[in-house]
Amino acid sequence: MSEPQAIDRSDGLRRIYDPPAEMTTRKILDRLDDHCRRFIALSPFLTIASTSEGGTDCSPRGDEPGFVRVVDERTLLLPDRRGNNILDTLQNVLTRPDVGLLFLVPGLNETLRVNGRARIVTDPAVLQSMAIKGRIVPSSAMEITVEQVYFHCGRAVLRSDLWNPEKKVGRDAFPPLGTVLADQIKGVDPDLANQRLAVAYTTNLY
Repeated sequence: MSEPQAIDRSDGLRRIYDPPAEMTTRKILDRLDDHCRRFIALSPFLTIASTSEGGTDCSPRGDEPGFVRVVDERTLLLPDRRGNNILDTLQNVLTRPDVGLLFLVPGLNETLRVNGRARIVTDPAVLQSMAIKGRIVPSSAMEITVEQVYFHCGRAVLRSDLWNPEKKVGRDAFPPLGTVLADQIKGVDPDLANQRLAVAYTTNLY
């Protein structure tokens, strides 16, 4: 089988794609305006991409709408809630601070893209202000300096029909994570793994 054709130069890409519309390039901002702030305040979920010499990672983050704080027009604060403690994103930021965030709001087709540079902060006053119910304090937060921000059109969400409740996959369509892990990792008991995850998803959610 012959290898598929590949593109390795920017001018090669431009030969097969139309140039972007003027509005597309002009919509890229270097700060958060009122529309961006409102969208972030409504968003309960985002993905964050980071990279280092070891590779690239994309990780989900979610909480109540507005869990990401807009400090000013160029600064965001993202609390680090309880997770798997692998710390991929945080480790990457220590090596290379560049990050890309994609904010989603359930029911809205558009998304918000934010690119910038992050650093890990542990100031007690900052972390306390992001506590859950005033008592569950994050171990750290990422302070993100905004360099690019813009709204992405809704075609990807519309094509996927993401918010259509009739397209929601039933729990029986895919095995529980503990069962998956037992298939992937020798010696893991599926029932015990699922019991532990049930606690993680409820009692230990925060």
